[in-house]
Amino acid sequence: MAAALLLAVAVTIEHTLTLPTWQLLLVYLIPYLVAGAGTLKEAAEGLLRGDAFNEHFLMSIATIGALAIGFMPGAEPEFTEAVFVMLFFQVGEMIEGYAEGRSRRSIEAMMSLRPDRARVVREGEEVEVSPDEVGVGEAIVVCAGERIPIDGIIEEGHSSLNTSALTGESLPRDVAEGDEAVSGCINLSGELRIRTTQPFAESTVMRVIDLVAKSSERKSKSETFITRFARVYTPVVVYAALALALLPPLIMGDFAGLFATWLHRALIFLVVSCPCALVLSVPLTFFGGIGAASRNGILIKGGNYIDALSHVGAVVFDKTGTLTQGTFSVVAVHPERCDERRLLHLAAHVEHHSSHPIAAALREAFPEAAGDDCIITQAEELAGLGIRARVGDETVCVGNGKMMESIGADWHECHETGTIIHIAIDGTYAGHIVIGDSVKPDSEEAIRRLKGLGVSRCVMLSGDRAPSVEKVARMLDIDEWHAELMPADKSALVESQRNAMTDEKLLAFVGDGINDAPTLARADIGIAMGAMGSDAAIEAADIVLMDDKPTKIATAISIARHTLRIANQNVWLAIGVKMAVLLLAAVGIATMWMAVFADVGVTVLAVLNALRAMRWHE
Repeated sequence: MAAALLLAVAVTIEHTLTLPTWQLLLVYLIPYLVAGAGTLKEAAEGLLRGDAFNEHFLMSIATIGALAIGFMPGAEPEFTEAVFVMLFFQVGEMIEGYAEGRSRRSIEAMMSLRPDRARVVREGEEVEVSPDEVGVGEAIVVCAGERIPIDGIIEEGHSSLNTSALTGESLPRDVAEGDEAVSGCINLSGELRIRTTQPFAESTVMRVIDLVAKSSERKSKSETFITRFARVYTPVVVYAALALALLPPLIMGDFAGLFATWLHRALIFLVVSCPCALVLSVPLTFFGGIGAASRNGILIKGGNYIDALSHVGAVVFDKTGTLTQGTFSVVAVHPERCDERRLLHLAAHVEHHSSHPIAAALREAFPEAAGDDCIITQAEELAGLGIRARVGDETVCVGNGKMMESIGADWHECHETGTIIHIAIDGTYAGHIVIGDSVKPDSEEAIRRLKGLGVSRCVMLSGDRAPSVEKVARMLDIDEWHAELMPADKSALVESQRNAMTDEKLLAFVGDGINDAPTLARADIGIAMGAMGSDAAIEAADIVLMDDKPTKIATAISIARHTLRIANQNVWLAIGVKMAVLLLAAVGIATMWMAVFADVGVTVLAVLNALRAMRWHE
């Protein structure tokens, strides 16, 4: 803003006062330095470190040349052009910097998984220490609601563990003596005594954090077109301008007499070659694409990811919370000695006071239970089995098959996939309820749209057990699926899938849990389901779907391809016009007005075209 105001003042002075050329130069140098100080500094630093040929260097040489043209014999001052071009370049730099979104805090977000304290048993007493002070083979105690700090084997206690932070499995896992306890899991109920088997530095939770750190370092980055183009364009233009100024006078044998003429042409050549149309319109196009995506509930963290998205050839999905809802609900009721309503009624009452996710699903399926006058007494939670309670005058048992066997009920397995909750009334089997994680309404459409966009392979990964994963894969027409995976397994599979890509196609991974953060960072493009996703997954990802709809993946790819088409149009427009005027300048036909059009005029046209990226529609 300050440079623009100073430029306006300089133009007013030029048209109001009659000043010598060198005094006009001093007037225009003020807005020029205000607008271009940063660019000049970058160019100088590039020279010092041996990286001279970048857009900062070319912009500096071109604008300095425009300032110098006015001192050549028979040439008009071009001070306004020099300041105006530098000002445009700064605007482009600001937009590009904003669009890229450089701040990433994935590792800090992952640190929430790291436990601060561990309760270790020493000399018969529980002592709180830092987890890294606990040795292998020591006993630690983990109470209900606490996160397991170190890997180990359970010596005493029964409980359910929330393993979703590590495996992505939505169903809590029942554990008892002799079972493995993995660090990072949350103990949902009951006190556990665990004998450690790993030092803290090598525990599962620390390996997950380490995976994120290393995967971030190995993350493949797609360079912006401007940087790639400038590596070739800038040195060619500079050497061509130098050759244009020196070679013709030498070849013609009248260096002293012809040098001024050819130097003037070389300076016009440099003005024309200013990459203003590219450095402004291309980032603005990407910024417009980011804005269009944002309006559709998609956060893209930089223009380079739009470029990458347009080349997606395979999409790998985490299952739970990505293609499925990630929450429990009743999907089927199979009564045998009563009707469905009564079976749900009894189950909801027995689970009335439980905090288990399955209990919440049962209560949600029969909300009327909270307001009726049924009396529940003698409620007793049986570790590893279920809950037994008196509902009115009846004894109702709600639990797994082992519970049915323990009371002598004649029960049977269910043909459906999911968590099966069996119910017995006064020792007689009354039926069962199927609880599962239902597929999102638009998951099938998401897969169909992706394949319609030319995505050759859709793969699903999950920490869940194979039957439930296979069922979802069949429903959605998934090309390939893998079950019962830990975070390291997912990262390894994504790496192998990525290595198998051909024809410059890229691989995108879609996930939502903390366990997905290493894999999100490892993939070419990481996509996080934002509304339900963990902070770590969101920070590790390159793209966030704010409303958790998997169809937005296809939308993001469509926006990316639309944006890239417009960017390519601007590139060819700028290069085509500039090459034409450069050739005319080389033979002495081009005027400074042509140079201005080739620079500023093409920039305006390219910017107007770039605005189309903001108006993407389905």
